[in-house]
Amino acid sequence: MSIAFFDSGIGGLTVLREAARMLPDEDFIFFADTLHVPYGPKTKQQVTEYVCEAAERILGEKVKALVIACNTATSVAATELRRVYEVPVIGMEPAVKPAVEMNGAGGRRVLVLATELTLSQAKYMELVSRVDDHGIVDSLPMPELVEYCERLNFDPVELGEYFRRKFEPFDLNAYGTIVLGCTHYPYYAPLLESMLPSHIRVIDGSAGTVRRLNAVLNERGIPGGGSGKVRFMNSADDAAYNEKLKRAWAVLHPPKN
Repeated sequence: MSIAFFDSGIGGLTVLREAARMLPDEDFIFFADTLHVPYGPKTKQQVTEYVCEAAERILGEKVKALVIACNTATSVAATELRRVYEVPVIGMEPAVKPAVEMNGAGGRRVLVLATELTLSQAKYMELVSRVDDHGIVDSLPMPELVEYCERLNFDPVELGEYFRRKFEPFDLNAYGTIVLGCTHYPYYAPLLESMLPSHIRVIDGSAGTVRRLNAVLNERGIPGGGSGKVRFMNSADDAAYNEKLKRAWAVLHPPKN
């Protein structure tokens, strides 16, 4: 049986990359909800319906765990999926806690980049309220970045100008960590690291999510038995989009020689 990873589009592949590294003896299914990408500008009710529809189809594949490799989908629908299904459901959350721990004693701030819907949800606000004792966390929506990523646009000139415009209102010298709170965003981590002040660390929640997945599998005694094989699916049954997923996967996980 495989572990399923789900996202609205190609972003969740950044979490799958971490799983392939940490769990090489597993097989994976990656499912993209291409009919409804991007989730960020949509309503909570819409996204909940989309995620539940996708989960019904994914779990028809007899998977042993489902990873919601999308911060937005996790924030609005993870609780409902856990209520309905017995299979382990692992969600994402922006890596605010480790970012605050990194910066709490240093006097620098944390900037969380995410979609509008993620940043507007009570789940995110409660997370920040719980861990941000010193009021050092700021948030910045970057809705266009998902669309750049879905177009496989990694042009450093165009994206560099986009980031400069978005960061213009901020004194970056005041920040110690930038949190990538959408799974599409880590595609741009190398570009961000090249253009930000050298003291700023760029982090995301992928590793923590996969550690949690591994712990749940071990707690439930669910064995491996795979070889790292990845199968791609999408809600539109679009063969061309599956090829796009393969190209995006190759960017993150180049084939071994």
